[in-house]
Amino acid sequence: MKNISLFLVMVLLFASCTGDFEETNTDPLAFAIPDIVESELLQGQAFAQAQYTSMFGENWRYQIAQNLFADIWCQYFATTASGFDSDRYIQVGNWADLAWSSFYVQSLPQIILVEDATEETGNAVGNAMIKIWKVNAFHRMTDYWGPIPYLEVGNTELEAIPYDSQEDIYRSFFVTLDEAVAQLEANLDQVSFTAGDRTYGGDAGKWLKFANSLRLRLAIRVKYVDPVLSQTEAEKAVAAGVFLTNDDNAYVSVDEVNRNPLESITDWGEFRMSATMESILEGYEDPRLASYFAPAVDGDSDGDGSAYEGLLNGQTKVTLETSQNDSHSDMATLYIDTALGGINPPMEVMTAAEVYFLRAEGALEGWAMGGSPEELYEMGISTSMEDREAGDPVSIAAYIASSNTPSAYEAGAEPISDIPVAFSADPETQLEQIITQKWIAIYPNGWEAWAELRRTGYPKQYARAQSDNSDVAADEIMRRMVYVSAQFDTNSESVNAAIAGPELNGADLNSTRLWWDKK
Repeated sequence: MKNISLFLVMVLLFASCTGDFEETNTDPLAFAIPDIVESELLQGQAFAQAQYTSMFGENWRYQIAQNLFADIWCQYFATTASGFDSDRYIQVGNWADLAWSSFYVQSLPQIILVEDATEETGNAVGNAMIKIWKVNAFHRMTDYWGPIPYLEVGNTELEAIPYDSQEDIYRSFFVTLDEAVAQLEANLDQVSFTAGDRTYGGDAGKWLKFANSLRLRLAIRVKYVDPVLSQTEAEKAVAAGVFLTNDDNAYVSVDEVNRNPLESITDWGEFRMSATMESILEGYEDPRLASYFAPAVDGDSDGDGSAYEGLLNGQTKVTLETSQNDSHSDMATLYIDTALGGINPPMEVMTAAEVYFLRAEGALEGWAMGGSPEELYEMGISTSMEDREAGDPVSIAAYIASSNTPSAYEAGAEPISDIPVAFSADPETQLEQIITQKWIAIYPNGWEAWAELRRTGYPKQYARAQSDNSDVAADEIMRRMVYVSAQFDTNSESVNAAIAGPELNGADLNSTRLWWDKK
């Protein structure tokens, strides 16, 4: 197999130079190479782990990769641990190093093993599935950092793996999805990895819908930098068939060993609901509030008649030396330890509700999305409500027609925005409504929510109490992750070339906008 000999080089190249080497750098060759080529069962096991690990399923990996970065920067949560500086806009270096190496050293070798094995054995459906998953995994990484190693990973004998521009990466995504879709359409009566596929049990038809829906997400992402490409790919996705109901939703299943990481990290008591969440959900009288968060242990501390309490992001270390946990809302029962009543839910990848909001945004541009912006916006809300079991048709309709607007999270504060739920006649307000409702619907997928915040500026956020980052002010948006220290140690020529390239233009900064961040 052409890529196997390169894995040890990759491990050394991408490994983080930290004291966590043995724990971080899981053996990417856990399967004997001849065995995995000959066994679809072993390929399926590798695919299952690729799905779980590339979503950072292990609790500490999830915390350092998502919860302490994207989840905080999109203002789903605020940190309550005084030593956690990321809520004050500091990109903690060892966390970022471990997030990078968790993907490149743990997840990527599994992906390449399965991709090569399925190609060698002629497993067209399995090969299409891993191609789609590879796009899903890599778009998350490039949306954090911008230019990253992608096109040449696993396909070169070079000692240094080159970085690719985000533009080249995104354009490649659409080509890869074309290949996967063609393979699936030619084999819709086939299945693969029925026991190993954590998402759809090997169902080619369901993977086809996921490929089209993922294409739509990526198409809308590039709307402001390449509207022609965006429209072409978005209309192509919708015409081919995207998610329509919650039965289509993509989740990574979990079990007693591979658990939903939130079930663990909620126990650690290091984050709570944000003030922005309180403003939006309470102001809208949103019935999803109770399925997202729990009432604060101390009850109603701001006198608004509700025990759901959000914490302003960016609290100082001094403030956090007094515990904020009991006075602010934890995650709802769904996400807590099973010993405390949680259920260890599957990990969300993409939902039909998100797809309706993506289509609504495309329809705002006049594109062929199969409905009007208002119709698709309302379908997004109702689909999300149904998924969360948050009301009957009558109450959902009442919510959609509501003139409620966000409220102040505490006395003396201003509401985060003045937009109602009921669809506006103003196009920019409509966009804010679509993205705000999508932000609500895709919770707790902060990875995606932070990307959409950067792309659109919505939902509006409260300024942080404090920023310790001279490059990003408290009332500004964190734009990207800077490159990790290990890359400067092991792959310096490539990372420095990426920084000097036209997309970053010499600025490896948290304020540097990504290629698609052009609004």
